[in-house]
Amino acid sequence: MRSRRPVHNHTDDIILAVILPQHNTSYPWAWPRVGPALDRAIARINADPTLLPRHHVRHIFANSENGDGICSESIAPLMAVDLKFEHNPWAFIGPGCDYTSSPVGLFTAHWGLPMITAGAPAVAFVQMGVFGGNLWKLNDFRRKIISGKSANGSAKNAIFEFLSHIKANMNDEEAKVFSCRYLFSLSLFLITVVFVCCSPDIFRQLMVHFHRAGLPKEEYVFFYIDIFGRSLESRPSQPWARGDTDDVFAKEAFQSVKILTYLEPQNLEYKEFVSDLKSDAKRMFNFTVEDSLMNIISGGFYDGLMLYCSALNDSLAEGHGRPSGESVTKRMWNRTYYGVTGLVQIDENGDRETDFALWDMTDTNSGNFQIVAVYNGTQKQMKILPGMAIQWPGGNIPWDVPLCGFKNDNPACRARGYHTLVLQSNCLPASHYPLLSLLKHLGTITMHQMISIVIFLILLKLEKELVAQLWRIAWEDIQMSNLEKAMRSTGSKLTLSLRGSNYGSLLTADGNFQMFAKTGYFKGNIVAIKYINRKRIELTRKVLFELKHMRDVQNEHLTRFIGACMDPPNICIVTEYCPRGSLQDILENESITLDWMFKYSLVSDIVKGMAFLHNSVIVSHGNLKSSNCVVDNRFVLKITDYGLSSIRTESDTEDAHSYYARKLWMAPELLRMECFPPGGTQKGDIYSFGIILQEVALRRGVFYLEVDSLSPKEIVDRVALGEWPYLRPSVNPQAHSEELGQLMQRCWAEEPSDRPEFNHISVLLRKQNREHRSNILDNLLSRMEQYANNLEELVEERTQAYLEEKRKAETLLYQILPHSVAEQLKRGETVQAEAFDSVTIYFSDIVGFTALSAESTPMQVVTLLNDLYTCFDAIIDNFDVYKVETIGDAYMVVSGLPVRNGKLHGHEIARMSLALLEAVKSFKIRHRPDEQLKLRIGIHSGPVCAGVVGLKMPRYCLFGDTVNTSSRMESNGESLKIHVSSATRDVLQEFNCFQLELRGDVEMKGKGKMRTYWLLGEIENGD
Repeated sequence: MRSRRPVHNHTDDIILAVILPQHNTSYPWAWPRVGPALDRAIARINADPTLLPRHHVRHIFANSENGDGICSESIAPLMAVDLKFEHNPWAFIGPGCDYTSSPVGLFTAHWGLPMITAGAPAVAFVQMGVFGGNLWKLNDFRRKIISGKSANGSAKNAIFEFLSHIKANMNDEEAKVFSCRYLFSLSLFLITVVFVCCSPDIFRQLMVHFHRAGLPKEEYVFFYIDIFGRSLESRPSQPWARGDTDDVFAKEAFQSVKILTYLEPQNLEYKEFVSDLKSDAKRMFNFTVEDSLMNIISGGFYDGLMLYCSALNDSLAEGHGRPSGESVTKRMWNRTYYGVTGLVQIDENGDRETDFALWDMTDTNSGNFQIVAVYNGTQKQMKILPGMAIQWPGGNIPWDVPLCGFKNDNPACRARGYHTLVLQSNCLPASHYPLLSLLKHLGTITMHQMISIVIFLILLKLEKELVAQLWRIAWEDIQMSNLEKAMRSTGSKLTLSLRGSNYGSLLTADGNFQMFAKTGYFKGNIVAIKYINRKRIELTRKVLFELKHMRDVQNEHLTRFIGACMDPPNICIVTEYCPRGSLQDILENESITLDWMFKYSLVSDIVKGMAFLHNSVIVSHGNLKSSNCVVDNRFVLKITDYGLSSIRTESDTEDAHSYYARKLWMAPELLRMECFPPGGTQKGDIYSFGIILQEVALRRGVFYLEVDSLSPKEIVDRVALGEWPYLRPSVNPQAHSEELGQLMQRCWAEEPSDRPEFNHISVLLRKQNREHRSNILDNLLSRMEQYANNLEELVEERTQAYLEEKRKAETLLYQILPHSVAEQLKRGETVQAEAFDSVTIYFSDIVGFTALSAESTPMQVVTLLNDLYTCFDAIIDNFDVYKVETIGDAYMVVSGLPVRNGKLHGHEIARMSLALLEAVKSFKIRHRPDEQLKLRIGIHSGPVCAGVVGLKMPRYCLFGDTVNTSSRMESNGESLKIHVSSATRDVLQEFNCFQLELRGDVEMKGKGKMRTYWLLGEIENGD
């Protein structure tokens, strides 16, 4: 192969990114099958001087398999991103697998790059739909097909109910047998033309079961879709043969079977291509390519690459540089090219027109199958091959309605009997099913009559249950407080405001208002009650069925529906109560620590509940959000607020903020609908789950946006608008695994079909949660331990908060009362008045304060005093003094109490006075900065009595003549001077460090003349 490399000069590489399964050769598009074809095509392109001159084509390969060898829809997109940003390819080839092609296709469309792939069975079925339409026209089938409507809708409902009731009493293995055979059998009484897609072995078992059921094979036709012809690989082609005792039954049953496959090209080029493919695969991969229809896929990749390079060559010829992927892609559309697989015609959507073959049993003796008709995708015509004819049991095409009718209501057919015992012989004993046991004793009746009887009995049972109304609860049977009943009877505004979700908290614009579950007691058990804001409810047949379904649907991850009260004005739904609250409340409670084991457990519970709900008769939730996921006392999460879409109503009292906050979980396609389905859609539930997943992972609230800060209305409007880039919550790989982030993004994909199913989500979560796996007991014990740890942390946190508040209260108390006095009051002791022999008291006020106040506003006066006394308070902390009080502009301080300090009280007050006087000289009045504040200070020493006065706002007060004399010393002083009495002067003299000046005798009110002094300053040690 290397010898065919180009001989001309190259100036630019054209890189092709190939993404295919590398090892699993059961895939027709596996790398050992397709790689040789691509290598040969690239060699041919590089060797052709007229094709892509001055360019060299080469490929880069990436594996799309996971560890189990399966095409992975999560790995393939990652490989695409890696190849794009590492190699910047011109086009992508692959991935081949249907469900990996979709996500990779979204990336390539975003990058504007072509994606060339063959295979993708899901696409093949779309093409086969056109083939099926032609098949329909050819045989004049009009009505009874598998996807069409039944002639009797009630019959289908009855069959569904029948299956549900019987399977509920079986184990898993019995349920599989029952579902496979009985659902297939019962469907045959509603349709005559059946398309089947399953493995060859299962299809053979179904056909054997069809034969043993005794149904007339001339009235039915089965089209088995086997596009790669795996069931026809034996030679001669006998898809019914297995070499066992059932061959004789299968051979006869397969007379009603037609098999649809790809049509293998018959041109010489294809035969040479397959020959080269075999040799190249053996040389390159030591892999043996067998003759099969799978080789068409390899040929498809070869032709697709050649067609792309031809279109790219045309684009390069028109201009310079690398053309856009869109221009190259459009040149490939509506284009015809003759390749190794024959005529390659690409339609206006970029899909190749495909040819198919119809196989039929041409010889009933040998049972051999041969091609009898082919479908030409280019001409969109189906042609019967020369000398061939489609064989029909009985010689005629089956009627779209059986001759005897689906209900066997044609009198001419009643003589034809089909025994019921044949149907029973291959399944479980009839004793397992009471209805079938009854039929066993009816003797020989037709199968159609049997089904009619079964349906009649089931419908009769259903009608009986609907009439019984087992779900109904009388209002008198619900016990709650008298206050609650009174509020309900009067229809109070408060109660009406609580008619929201059963659980959880929705924030309003005004604050953190939470709506908790309304509870009551029913038959001695506490239950959750949700009131319905309607005056009355008409019990139509639809409503009755919904109520019955709610009572029938039970799962450990769904809150159990107990019943409903229809007594106006107390119309309500009664469900199981979960005391731990909603998931939203748990996530918003920062005191609860959630590790990833706990988070995965909660998320897994949601997935299990929703998977069950989607597979039940309720079909979808429609209102899934974190406030509708509640946790019981065993920390098991359960889903509530599901079903009963006909009677549920939205609250008419909530504000706009709450209205849009409730819609943050709603899928964009539902937001765009003027009237969306009340029960929602399954894909809408997947979107809601994605939003919840982000809530759990980040614990930053619903729809957390890391960059923008938008209101709920703005978020809802932008999500509904659907403009690129789509508005979605933020993903933070540092807070969660990368795989979990990818799962979120897939769940909230804009295109509903790109969102995974809950069963698939369950598989992905199990893979991501391998390190957190444990058995049920370990998980439960871990939850209990974590809950206990949370309680300990909560108690510790509350204790610390209490101690902090206590400290603040004590600090405030010590600012109001002396520390020793406050301690006595804390101990509950009575504070006794105490006499002190010698203390020194300081008084000061502001000269001219009255005039200053008159010329200032009250606010300016308050600001002045606050600034001044804040300055004073900071200074006195440096001295052994106690601030007694401030009254207006008066400031009173004492030293020597409540803790005695000998004769230091005079020394401390004198030094403090000098410091305050110095501070006042530099103090600035805010509203009069140029004016000097004039402080007048008086000091006196002597005995006092101190005690606490009053019970409300208690104050520590001083009493005695010393207090009055101190006040007189201040009032008879002068501004910016410290007036000292003789008693204080005697105390200060003992320290021999203060400079005093005799003022003389001063007349004091009530005291007569007193000799006083001025305190001028403090003498330093060096002076």
